[in-house]
Amino acid sequence: MFFKKSALLALLFFLQSESFLQAQEKHYFQTDFSISEFEARRDKIFDEIGENSIALIQSASSVAGFKVFRQTNTFFYLCGLEEGHAYLLLNGKNRSSTIYLPHREEARERNQGKILSANDADLVKELTGVTSVLPIESLGNDLIRTGLINGKSPILFTPMSPAEMGNDSRDEILYGHARAAADPWDSQITREARFKKLLNERFPEFKIQDLSPLLDTMRLIKSQKEIEVIRKATEIAGLAIIESMRSTKPGVYEYQLDAAAKYIFYQHGAQGDGYPAIIGGGTNAFMGHYFRKTDVLNDGDLVLMDYAPDYHNYTSDVTRIWPVNGRFNKEQKALYEYIVAYRDALFSYLKPGITSNEVLDKAAGDMRKYLDDNFFSNPHHLKAVLNGLKFRGHFQHPVGMAVHDVGSIHQVPLKPGMVFTIDPMIWIPEEKLYIRIEDVAVITATGVENLSAFVPSSIIDIEKIIKEKGLTELRPVQYLPLKRK
Repeated sequence: MFFKKSALLALLFFLQSESFLQAQEKHYFQTDFSISEFEARRDKIFDEIGENSIALIQSASSVAGFKVFRQTNTFFYLCGLEEGHAYLLLNGKNRSSTIYLPHREEARERNQGKILSANDADLVKELTGVTSVLPIESLGNDLIRTGLINGKSPILFTPMSPAEMGNDSRDEILYGHARAAADPWDSQITREARFKKLLNERFPEFKIQDLSPLLDTMRLIKSQKEIEVIRKATEIAGLAIIESMRSTKPGVYEYQLDAAAKYIFYQHGAQGDGYPAIIGGGTNAFMGHYFRKTDVLNDGDLVLMDYAPDYHNYTSDVTRIWPVNGRFNKEQKALYEYIVAYRDALFSYLKPGITSNEVLDKAAGDMRKYLDDNFFSNPHHLKAVLNGLKFRGHFQHPVGMAVHDVGSIHQVPLKPGMVFTIDPMIWIPEEKLYIRIEDVAVITATGVENLSAFVPSSIIDIEKIIKEKGLTELRPVQYLPLKRK
């Protein structure tokens, strides 16, 4: 009897072990980008840093608790690996690339599934195309073994700008750091500053330089594959906005439109927000980055929605504004048509070689002619549209791995592969009214493509969409507390 029990337990253990080992074979790795694309990006860094330098890139930290891990944009951009506490070393002397990873945590994998580790060296090399994969404790020794440490002024490049993850953008991260620095009780240094300090303390032989400017320049020009992913993110954003139009009626809450949009995001494979939803009804829209979404939508008001997903580590940036009751009134119609005409004027001049200032000047000239034939009797509205002719922010920011992506599109000739937003807007402070729409432009070899052109922007199309039934009607909210039978 004892023998049979022992044999049975051994068999169960064997089967569990086999099942566990089979589960370990199922790994996750991105499928959008080829090894050759990652290698081309790393080769660009080798070309720029030279033979007397290395580059060291830190991944995101593993997450605590039940949060979902999201890799930093920089680390993903250079190798596609989505694991925490990893490092990528690029040695300019021999143009080799090494990824350093923690060892396997079997208990964690039993709970979460396969986590690529130093134990999977051959697999990680196969997936990423790097030269070698080593455990994290080898990094210190390898910095000495680069062959540069005894050379003349060896240089170590590392990103010093704050890492973006998920719905982060560098500009907003920097503002957050500035606010923390102003608080004497909460003035922590950034993770990048701490990493630089450790490198200086442990390897003073190296001169530390910032890799961020080079990475920013590289990320500004998108590859065809990147544009494909951004196109999908834009399509998801547009479908979400369309569903929110359908779900709009007086009495619906801003957060309910957010819920309708999120349903579309997750239905199409997004991993979350590209940035927190901006959904402002009435005067809430006057706050450019209003995010609380707690108010009810009122008859006669407009509602503005600016939202896009985090899709395969890329995002988009699409905005539309529409009437809560489904019909633009006369004044709303005049202001809205001005904005749409401005959008069209801006797009008509986008092409390789032209600068943002040239586009803005030419479009403003067209809009002056537009005002010759379109009269605004309300003096506040007339003042707003005239001010719009002088405003330089209609030509906005790059879009890519972050909604406010890195690199500059202003006062430089536009190049194929640049992706950015055209965002005409006007403010009417006397009424706390803000009118704008936003579309995603990609410069092509011969001109421009509006990736979000399919999202309704004509009054006829918007009013038609709002008449359709949306999620808030098809699946109305169940008010709490639920009544017990």
